[in-house]
Amino acid sequence: MEIYVTGASGFVGGHVARALSARGADVRTERVDLLDGEGLERVMRGCDAVVNVAALYSYVADPALIERVNVEGTRTLIDAAARAGVRRIVHTSTAGTCGPVEGRSATEADGPPAYELRVPYKRTKLRAERLVLEAARRGLDAVVVNPTTPVGDGDRKPTPTGAMIAGVARGKLRGYVAGTGLNVVDVRDVAVGHALALEHGRRGERYLLGGVNLSLRDLFAAIAAIAGLPAPWVRVPYTVARAASLVGVVNRHEVRLARLPMWFEMEKARSDLGYAAGPVEPALARAVHEALRGERPGALETYLSRAREIHRAAAASAEPAIPSRM
Repeated sequence: MEIYVTGASGFVGGHVARALSARGADVRTERVDLLDGEGLERVMRGCDAVVNVAALYSYVADPALIERVNVEGTRTLIDAAARAGVRRIVHTSTAGTCGPVEGRSATEADGPPAYELRVPYKRTKLRAERLVLEAARRGLDAVVVNPTTPVGDGDRKPTPTGAMIAGVARGKLRGYVAGTGLNVVDVRDVAVGHALALEHGRRGERYLLGGVNLSLRDLFAAIAAIAGLPAPWVRVPYTVARAASLVGVVNRHEVRLARLPMWFEMEKARSDLGYAAGPVEPALARAVHEALRGERPGALETYLSRAREIHRAAAASAEPAIPSRM
């Protein structure tokens, strides 16, 4: 099978390309601008499928640019795939189009609260996803995957998630927003989830690809422990974080998204795709190692020792060492 992967030079896209290759696919990874319809048609011609991972994941970029890349880029790709005769598309969206939902973990049947759609990244990812699902209703064999918060090696630019991990690992983030949390998953599991969606996903469906639900406090403590640092201890009430965002001390979009815990349930991906996420600690260790490389040499041995402990614990138990709140 020949598959074109967009965004293969990025964090998630690179892992997706490697996972597909490991399963025997002939993967094309040529970088083509998502707004270059002719270029996309050329590189996709002869492909059986396209996995569209490319997107602009940013809370600081120009909203007009985010719109062009995430929405118009998706529209251009769909049209180019049709002209090239591509039979199947897997589109990478985000768990943020499924929630969060107050008081419980969100599923694929849910959607985001209206106030979050003021965040350009989230709004454009929802619009792009709807373009794909509408095309599926018209007959395109398209599936949507919705990763939660992937972590691990290879996030070198970094993404906002990678920047957060680096901030904690380097001791620059010493507080956390109270009452919120994230669903965190090994990026390698997300990559395999893409392959499973390509193989088994049903047309017009979306699938959450996640791991474990963690409070921000527990997540930051785990990152700090791997880095050999004390856990961030400053508990910041959401109202204080919101006030700080209004005067420009912190990013207003990230604070808006921290109002509710971003927790999700993966039962549909498990039952339909055979998706199963492993412990997230080894992925956090890889991310911390990358964040500290060349910056805190004294922390490297701490990292290596902690990573060995994590791998031994993961091998000894099927349960994640970090408590789940799913």
